[in-house]
Amino acid sequence: MLSTAALVEGFTRLGVRPGMVLHVQASLRALGPVEGGAGGVVDALCEVLGPDGTLVAYTATPENSATSRIHQEAVAGLSPAEAEAHRARMPRFDPAATPASPTMGALSETVRTRPGALRSGHPQTSWAALGARAEEITAGHPLTSHLGPESPLGRLYELDARVLMLGVGMARFTAFHLADLRQPGVRLREYRCVGADGWTAFRAPDLDDLHFAELGDRVLAAAAGISGARIGTADCRLVPVREAVDLADGFLRALA
Repeated sequence: MLSTAALVEGFTRLGVRPGMVLHVQASLRALGPVEGGAGGVVDALCEVLGPDGTLVAYTATPENSATSRIHQEAVAGLSPAEAEAHRARMPRFDPAATPASPTMGALSETVRTRPGALRSGHPQTSWAALGARAEEITAGHPLTSHLGPESPLGRLYELDARVLMLGVGMARFTAFHLADLRQPGVRLREYRCVGADGWTAFRAPDLDDLHFAELGDRVLAAAAGISGARIGTADCRLVPVREAVDLADGFLRALA
C-alpha cells in the first residue's frame, strides 16, 4: 500500500513543485491501494504544492442535464410520462452541496469537499480548487463558456498550469477543448439543465472528445515539457497546459 511519503516522493520525482497550479485527472484504480484512499492522494499533493500552490479538479454534473449523454441513457426506453417524471425528480444544482458526477472520479469529489475548497458556479461544468489561487480560478464562469477561455479551464491556460494525468491517458486531457474552440466554424447547440433557480437553457459550443486520443499521441510526440514517471502501479504524466493546447491547436489547423 502506498504511503503519503511514497506519493510525495513520486509526485516530486514527476516534477510537481511548490507553488504550482496543478489540475489533477486521476484513476485511483490505476494507482493501486493508497493509505487513506483519495484523501491520502490529496494530502500528498497538497504537501508537495505547499501553501502557495493550488490543486484543481473538474467537478462536472452531467446528471443535472436533460441534454447530456448520461441523461439520454437514463431515459432511454421510458415513456414520455416516465421521462418527464424522471426530469421532475432531478435536483437543482447547488455549488456548495451537489456532488461531482461519479464519472469524474473520487479524487474530484475529495477536492471539492475539502475545507477551504471553492467551486465555480456553472451548473454543468463546474471546477473546484483548493489553495492560494482557488478564488482566481473559480470566480466567474459564464454559462456560454462552459469549457472555454472564460471558464476555469481557460484560467488554467492563462496561469500556465500543469495537469497531472495520474493513470489516465491523453484521450481524457480536458484542456484539448480549448484548442477545439480556436478552430473556425465551431457549432453551437442548446444545453438544458437544472440550475440553482430551476431549469435553464443556454447555447454554447458543441464539444466532444472522440478525437482526443489521436490528438494526444501527436502532442506527446512533439512536446518538450512533458515529464513521466511510474507511481504505484500507475503510469503518470505532468503536462503543461499551455504547450499542449498550443500544439493541439496547430495540429487541428493543419488538418482543417
